Amino acid sequence: MKNRRSLDRELRPLREHARRLARTHLRDLFAVDPDRARRFSVEAGDWFLDYSKNLIDEPAFRALLDLAERADVRGAASEMMRGAPINRTEGRAVLHTALRAPRDAVIRVNGRNVVPEVHAVLDRMADFAWRVRSGEWRGCTGRPIRNVVNIGIGGSDLGPAMAYQALKSWSDRRLRVEFVSNIDATHLAETLRDMEPEETLFIVASKTFTTEETMTNARTARGWLLGRLGQADGAVARHFVAISTQADRVAEFGIARENMFPFWDWVGGRYSLCSAIGLPLMIAIGPESFRAMLDGFHWMDRHFAEAPLEANLPVILGLLGIWYNNLLGAQTHAVLPYDQYLARLPAYLQQADMESNGKRVDRLGRVVRWQTGPIIWGEPGTNGQHAFFQLLHQGTKVVPCDFIGFCRSRNPIGDHHDRLMANFFAQTEALAFGRTAEVVAAEGTPPELVPHRTFPGNRPTNTLLADELTPSSFGQLIAAYEHKIFTQGVIWNVYSFDQWGVELGKQLARRILPELSSSSEPAHDASTNALIRRYRERRAPAVPPAAGGPR
Repeated sequence: MKNRRSLDRELRPLREHARRLARTHLRDLFAVDPDRARRFSVEAGDWFLDYSKNLIDEPAFRALLDLAERADVRGAASEMMRGAPINRTEGRAVLHTALRAPRDAVIRVNGRNVVPEVHAVLDRMADFAWRVRSGEWRGCTGRPIRNVVNIGIGGSDLGPAMAYQALKSWSDRRLRVEFVSNIDATHLAETLRDMEPEETLFIVASKTFTTEETMTNARTARGWLLGRLGQADGAVARHFVAISTQADRVAEFGIARENMFPFWDWVGGRYSLCSAIGLPLMIAIGPESFRAMLDGFHWMDRHFAEAPLEANLPVILGLLGIWYNNLLGAQTHAVLPYDQYLARLPAYLQQADMESNGKRVDRLGRVVRWQTGPIIWGEPGTNGQHAFFQLLHQGTKVVPCDFIGFCRSRNPIGDHHDRLMANFFAQTEALAFGRTAEVVAAEGTPPELVPHRTFPGNRPTNTLLADELTPSSFGQLIAAYEHKIFTQGVIWNVYSFDQWGVELGKQLARRILPELSSSSEPAHDASTNALIRRYRERRAPAVPPAAGGPR
């Protein structure tokens, strides 16, 4: 907040609205306001947001906008986009928006305009992607690349993997693109099982080139390559490229320095898709489609920075999340894309949201007295309907949902898309309005079954609808969620761009690793000691990566 006041006090003007609307049904809100669907909707770029099926009315919505004004969301956004070091626990700027800025933009970090170097990297990526796609880049035996394997974890994996799945219909199907993240050897072994090393290119994505999971997998992949090809001249140099900031470590691994694509410490991993981390995506869909995606990101960046709060799609999504999380007691939020290409979007947003706003202290280091980030989850429709929608409709928990759909399918086969979208529209209607006991009884339902077939409704949803899933509409969608997360972090007064919560487990793992193959007594709590001893007794001997790696 502007003056670091407690959010508890900032929310007081909204609490009466929440108490009032908690006793109101969406059926009544629609009955008294025939124009509600028009007034509670907004269009931004390729996206139409209908948020009328939320438990809000005009006074509550105005109070939410006042909250955003008092928190100075717009000022905070300006501070971020001009390169101020808003990630104060690490002393860094937060400039993922610079990654998709046009060439003539000027965005300074420590007095230096970073846009030219961003575009220099994008140009190098485009040149490399063209060479791989055209067959000019060949492996050490002269065969063209047919397999691209990205090795990374977290933002170096989830972003490009999700985006590749989302934009697969735009990809070159002659290329097989895979993503390996888990340190579990099974992930790498199953990925490489049917690949020919002569036709395989590895992209190792690690800012420091020390990330344990990534480098363990990278070393094993190198062993697999050399084990199959022998010490062929230039084998590693022709089959590995790096996305990193550490040229010396990259060279030590055997990757030519000219095949390292850099990025910057002012780019957080989970916001890095538009940087060199997107290289596997650019290879798959081509530089032109990749730049169309960047244009979509940039369009939504400008919308977030310039649109009035009451017409600002990311701000509205963020404020509705505050409404349910902090005033109406919701603990989770479901993301439900009705498009199979967006199957990995919920997992991507889990990281983007929960790693950003899963914080227990405010910017002054004080333990907060309010809820911060919700649990994000979801599945694509209609699969989710046959899994967890029972709870959404008739369970005891209120789960706000985002339904994401498209008017046209990338695969217009028969009436599949009409059937899909009929479910899409039906679910938001059913969640909002339900079915009363009177209606159920009037249908001739036996009295003892009426309670079981009654749907209470009053379950909130947002509907995000675009004409078609394209690189541009995809970029707009992801940027909208990025700025929604930012809006909420500002209001909760937390730092959204660090992730210290992942460190403790890593530190303990480094301590435990040598103990797993040692005969000395482990020095932990009784439970952990007993588990380590049990594992030691039953573990298989280690197999050297080069000899026993993936086949």
